Amino acid sequence: MASFRMHKTGPKRRTTINLDIGLVQDAKRVLGTVNTTDTVHRALEEAVRRELLRRLAARDFPDLTLEAIEEMRRPRH
Repeated sequence: MASFRMHKTGPKRRTTINLDIGLVQDAKRVLGTVNTTDTVHRALEEAVRRELLRRLAARDFPDLTLEAIEEMRRPRH
């Protein structure tokens, strides 16, 4: 399985890609971005984030019971 690194900056490479302009405009509105580069970066980050969340949701935490959660929430004095 591939590993993912969550980071805001990293090596950049200028590239040329063919994009559906209507899809880019829709993505800008949904993501709240202004330019195409930010939109593509944000969409890629979102794809990685969703995969990481999917993996987390698929994990089994046998020791994490409601009782254990309640115990963790109790104040420690």
